Amino acid sequence: MRIGYFGDGTWAQKAFQKIIADDSLEIVFVVVRYDRQDIILMEMAKNNGIPLELCQNINSEQFIERVKQYRADIFVSMSFNQIFKNQIINIPSLKTINCHAGKLPFYRGRNILNWVLINDEKEFGVTVHYIDEGIDTGDIIIQRTYSISDEDNYCTLLDRAYIGCADALYTALKLIQNGTATTIKQADIDALGMYCGGREPGDEIIDWNQTSRDVFNFIRALCIPGPQAVSWINGQKICINRARMVPNAHVYKNITGQVIGKTEDGFFVKTADTVLEVVEYTYAGKIRIGDRLRDYE
Repeated sequence: MRIGYFGDGTWAQKAFQKIIADDSLEIVFVVVRYDRQDIILMEMAKNNGIPLELCQNINSEQFIERVKQYRADIFVSMSFNQIFKNQIINIPSLKTINCHAGKLPFYRGRNILNWVLINDEKEFGVTVHYIDEGIDTGDIIIQRTYSISDEDNYCTLLDRAYIGCADALYTALKLIQNGTATTIKQADIDALGMYCGGREPGDEIIDWNQTSRDVFNFIRALCIPGPQAVSWINGQKICINRARMVPNAHVYKNITGQVIGKTEDGFFVKTADTVLEVVEYTYAGKIRIGDRLRDYE
């Protein structure tokens, strides 16, 4: 089966390695993101003698005519950032598929692993689906789910999702190749679904007026390699990489965002309901009891 491969980042690199290890699958060209070119994936393509294509608009007539020459049976998108329109979707006889690190029809869109943690989900999904002209709305080929515990964070979910996406994509390709793939319409699961917007600079600021659970989830959703959650103490920025829920913490009203105690690993901060222990952070100054963590400089 001849594959046209559109991808970026570790997601695409791991899946690429899995695909090329199968002699019955052949990647006939690779397209990387135009605005942020994946040097590693480009080098992987070069080392395997696979032609590389760069295009600012994959739906342009010029690009469409160019990729037709490769006679691909299927196009694959893995973390690619351009929208596929009908003309390019339908070039290959087996159409175009995408792997999405979300449990469709829920968690369509961007930055899904951040959002599932922020929303305190107990599992996240990986879905391989056919591409249509919507955003993550095509028929599902494969979906797998993975549990989330309080020990998980953005980094641990990312590591599992990289492997899960590569495995799911490869399995879907083999099902399609063997003619045994079946599909599920997303509307048959949920008529409305759910869409998440991309996160931007400024979205990493902590709101201490939320509950301890909400702040705990927010911090672990943004940990390294994310931007980390941030606050300011006396106009100086503090980056918080990890926090810990406090067992049997009392519910009471007080000044939210205030440091109310020091611990062996960090310090306690008052939230809307109880207290949260901050245990991993970067701050140039000294933390003192009574300091207030604010959402502005």
